[in-house]
Amino acid sequence: MATAVMTSLDTKSRAASRGMSDIRIRNLFIIPTILFLIVFNIFPLIYSLGYSFTDFRASSNAPVNFVGLQNYRELLNDPFIWSNFAITAKYVIVSVTGQVIVGFGTAMLLNRDIPMKGLLTTLLLLPMMLSMAVVGLFWKLLYDPSFGIINYTLGLGSFEWLSNPDVALYAVAITDIWMWSPFVMLLSLAGLSAVPKHLYEAAAIDRAGPFYTFFRITLPLVAPILMIAIIFRTMEAFKTFDLAYILTSQPTTEVISIRLYKMAFQEWQTGRSCALAYIVLIMILAITNIYVKYLNKVKER
Repeated sequence: MATAVMTSLDTKSRAASRGMSDIRIRNLFIIPTILFLIVFNIFPLIYSLGYSFTDFRASSNAPVNFVGLQNYRELLNDPFIWSNFAITAKYVIVSVTGQVIVGFGTAMLLNRDIPMKGLLTTLLLLPMMLSMAVVGLFWKLLYDPSFGIINYTLGLGSFEWLSNPDVALYAVAITDIWMWSPFVMLLSLAGLSAVPKHLYEAAAIDRAGPFYTFFRITLPLVAPILMIAIIFRTMEAFKTFDLAYILTSQPTTEVISIRLYKMAFQEWQTGRSCALAYIVLIMILAITNIYVKYLNKVKER
């Protein structure tokens, strides 16, 4: 009897000890994560929000004055800022539309039984594994009017892609499409592989054509995951900086991120640039919210 009681106490003691150990391990992971988020995410956000209401300049030792909403009012009434937003919107529409068409089309092809499918999929994923700087320099060589392979292949002679203000933005968008279409392809491929095969078999028995099968079966079932890809790519395209900055310096390619960089680190209008960053943040949140509402409607169908 005494032995059984001792064994029970030992078991409870070991369980209690193990419980304390679990709590310590949990705290060991959670507390550093919370501290990291506060120091590197939340604190800079609050700090920059405070500066957005001041006339602070990082290059000057002048005293910082609180100016209220003046920075926001001036930015929202600045036609050049709205011009940058218009360029960004044009870039986002062209780039994301191209990525969806190319990525989804490639996924439709890879969803069939083709030889060396795994190797082909891996090779197609390579562009998005490269760094933005490498991709930018690589495409700068491809677009070169003297020895670039694009002009040679298309027979365009010495056509200027990056110094021509009418086509420079499209050249940057083409590069972005080349780099990030594999991301859309990967998500689309996952969605296509999840479509039940019996739906296609039933459509074949009913002698449904490929057009009907695509718009009545494939697209509705893949639409939710395609919307997620569009949300991610829209947010990234809205924030694009590297490609546009590396490839060209045309005024017609000055997206809002480049304008923000110049305002903060070339003109040293720190407080004003913080306000612009928050305007961009609010716009991205608003666009994302619209997408998410549409995504929920697609899921309910």
